[in-house]
Amino acid sequence: MMKKIMVLVFCSANAILVSAQKYQFLNPPKFNDADLSKAKSLLDENAPAEILYKSVHFMVDTSTGNLSKKYFYRVKIYNKDKAEDWMNLEIPLYSYNASRESLGKFKAFTYNLENGNVVPVKVEKSSQYKSKESKYVTITKFAFPNVKNGSVLEYQYEVTSPFLFSIPEVLIETDIPSLNTEYVLDAPLNIAYNINYTGEVPPKYREIEERFLYGTQSKTFRFGYENLKGFKTEKWVRNDRNFRTKISAELNSTNFRELKLYSSSWDQIGKRLYQDEDFGGELKKTKLAKENMPAGISEMKTDLEKANAVFSYIQKTFTWNKDRGIYPEDGIRKMLESKVGNAAEINLFLVMMLREAGLKADPLIISTVDNGLLNLASPNVSKMNFVLGAVDIDGTLHIYDATSRQSSIDEIPLQGWNQYGVLVTKTKAQLIQMNNTKPSNTFLAAEAKINSDGSISGTYSDRDTGAFAMLAKDRYDDNAEKYKKAYKDNYAIDFTDIQPKVLENGEFESTMNFSSMNLIDRVGKKMIINPMLFLSRNSNEFDQTEARKYTIDFGSPTTRTKKITLEIPEGFVIEEMPKEKKIVTEDKEIEYSYSVQQKGNKLEITSVTKVGSADYPKEYYSAFKQIWGVASKFENQVISLIRK
Repeated sequence: MMKKIMVLVFCSANAILVSAQKYQFLNPPKFNDADLSKAKSLLDENAPAEILYKSVHFMVDTSTGNLSKKYFYRVKIYNKDKAEDWMNLEIPLYSYNASRESLGKFKAFTYNLENGNVVPVKVEKSSQYKSKESKYVTITKFAFPNVKNGSVLEYQYEVTSPFLFSIPEVLIETDIPSLNTEYVLDAPLNIAYNINYTGEVPPKYREIEERFLYGTQSKTFRFGYENLKGFKTEKWVRNDRNFRTKISAELNSTNFRELKLYSSSWDQIGKRLYQDEDFGGELKKTKLAKENMPAGISEMKTDLEKANAVFSYIQKTFTWNKDRGIYPEDGIRKMLESKVGNAAEINLFLVMMLREAGLKADPLIISTVDNGLLNLASPNVSKMNFVLGAVDIDGTLHIYDATSRQSSIDEIPLQGWNQYGVLVTKTKAQLIQMNNTKPSNTFLAAEAKINSDGSISGTYSDRDTGAFAMLAKDRYDDNAEKYKKAYKDNYAIDFTDIQPKVLENGEFESTMNFSSMNLIDRVGKKMIINPMLFLSRNSNEFDQTEARKYTIDFGSPTTRTKKITLEIPEGFVIEEMPKEKKIVTEDKEIEYSYSVQQKGNKLEITSVTKVGSADYPKEYYSAFKQIWGVASKFENQVISLIRK
């Protein structure tokens, strides 16, 4: 049901004609002092920042054989508190074996207007901070100094790269408007690239032709844009980058006396992976699997029992170091010694162990949600960033991910569910459609009583299952204090003694105490309260007024249950009970119920929202809007407590 994204692959000079309008590429406009006086963007008066000029130029240098990546940005800041992403610069540099990228020319300034004069502040290269993200990636970071509302930030830098295989993706539509954006790729004719153009915004200026450039006959791809508005995000989209206009380039072929194809088919990619010592070479180390096979697995009766037992062993024995990638970093032998490995090491060893147990197992390579969708029209291994284990049991393919201690058969972290994966067998590579059919549920429960001072206090628990539990655990591990603080920020309630933990069944639960003086209104002798307390829906989350453009993506089928038990104080009765409600779509994909029960001096309110699939076409938006509107209405009912 996922919305297909438009992907155009330009392979010849005739694919796009040169625009009749004249535009001079790679000619940055001179700095204009008037930009410092601009109070707001004319494209979007609420924009916190605006791109004045953006140029990205990729060029294959025939004299060195390297790829030159040149960037030039000039950005106007209107509201620095909401433009933090533009006030810090991160430059990733890649390395593999003895080959590595290097940062060359670098210039960056913060411009301010002070007493009518332009005052530039230079960003010193010596102020850079390097962060090693993985064995293959180091990020060089810079922070712009003295940024104010009204500042203009300008930077340009060049990266020299020996890696011609995949050219970085360039986002044309960003969150902020852009006055001028351009993309240029120049390559000699004997090095051919596929240009993948994704999105709905066409360039105003475009040139694709052969030219004599930099001393050799070349092919140039040039796209220019003017007055682009910021991309409008929609709720319930897990990665809106998939829908933005962007450009990427992948090496198609080289011709140095012999034609060599690179991105031709998944089968060829699979064959090369098995020939690669860092992938297929690791899978061939069957002795390692035999030596580490747990006792008793061979005696198990069914393949499913064997698969689950092997998976459980890997899952409990090895710890993921949070590094992704489809290639091992230090090798499986080293992982066996340290008991720590990256995603490829852990899940490739899982495949090896499953095979040793006599099962039909293969690696399943994917692109995670935050890495973007696969380009089905242009197979390329460079877009893959994660390995899963897959096993065929009685003709059904089951998926495992041993990097997560909470995962189980066919239940993997949400980042892994991204429409397609490539099953890499010894003889072929097969594109697999991945649909998450296992529910991930949330249970929210509050037990509260009304105190004599008019406050409400009690206990609250938030429990997630399946992929939602894995997501909650990851957020907690990333920043425990931020995770706890979110409860107070989201509900404006005084929570204390917040205790998050993983339960024995892999579910993730946070329990806490709470109290509030703001949940009861007194009118005369009456106490008026919403029995849903702080769990009521304050608004309809499906509140989009414009026509829906993109798929509605929850990531998983889900049931969200809220149960509130409210103790009525002695001497009081409920004047009128809330009304109950149940609503369901004709296809039973979306359900909502609101029920009320009184048991002695306790009132139980239960609301249940059920969504039957992981994602829906945009045409379902009106149904969600209607049902969420009903839920908001009923969850905001109040009761009056009066003395007997």
